Amino acid sequence: MTTAALPARRPGFRAAARIFLEHRLAVGGAVLLLLFVAFCFLGPLVYHTEQVATNLAGADLPPGPGHPLGTDDVGYDELGRLMAGGRTSLEIGVAAALLATVFGTLWGAIAGYVGGFADAVMMRIVDTFLAIPTLFFLLILAAIFTPTVSLLIVVVSFGAWLSPARLVRGETLSLRTREYVQAVRMMGGGGRRAVLRHVLPNAVGTIVVNATFQVADAILLVASLSYLGLGIAPPHADWGNMLAGGADAVQNGYWWLILPPGFAIMLVVVAFNLLGDALRDALEVRLRRR
Repeated sequence: MTTAALPARRPGFRAAARIFLEHRLAVGGAVLLLLFVAFCFLGPLVYHTEQVATNLAGADLPPGPGHPLGTDDVGYDELGRLMAGGRTSLEIGVAAALLATVFGTLWGAIAGYVGGFADAVMMRIVDTFLAIPTLFFLLILAAIFTPTVSLLIVVVSFGAWLSPARLVRGETLSLRTREYVQAVRMMGGGGRRAVLRHVLPNAVGTIVVNATFQVADAILLVASLSYLGLGIAPPHADWGNMLAGGADAVQNGYWWLILPPGFAIMLVVVAFNLLGDALRDALEVRLRRR
């Protein structure tokens, strides 16, 4: 039985990989994400700039020798600022998406597997939070607490775990009736083993695809909060507060203060969405083959 299962599983993964690689936009998105990661995390090791002390004498310089993307209103090098802000935005986006996905997955899996009254109570809690506009809820939390990187991760993930909770709960309701889950119950296995060893591994496709979109949504939420003045305080930077700082200056013709962070946000979000679309297509093919 084991020998027969292996050949059936390998072609499924090969088909999934082939579908993903045939998705040229997704491959381009993955390459673009790798380039942004290298730019934000390795770039400062090559291109050294001062991002703490201000230099008012060198403020609002246009792109040119010494400053490829110019400087902002307090003299920070815009290219170095773009690297530092990108590192913060990616760290918050990825960390918040992982935290939201893990918590939401466990919440939805437990609710769907246990069922009954516990499921009803847990999902009514989810529905209650879903009834509150996410940005409005995040604005309240960000206004109450002093924004830091760690706090923004928690705040953004607090509003993002609802979607994976609903998705995984729906998958669990379907999976808990399968023969292998019923066999675990009949053999005396506990609910923890059934959820961790059988339900969640078979819902991994839904979880991975949703996590990819969660990163894009988290980056946009952080940018929105920072643009509204509720992001991390200077001298720390993220792409959202760079946009906020350049919004007024663009009227004076300082285009280099708003176009680079705006294009960076757009490209990263599009890249994550393309990656999520390709993963969904590839995993659906693998599941059909299984």
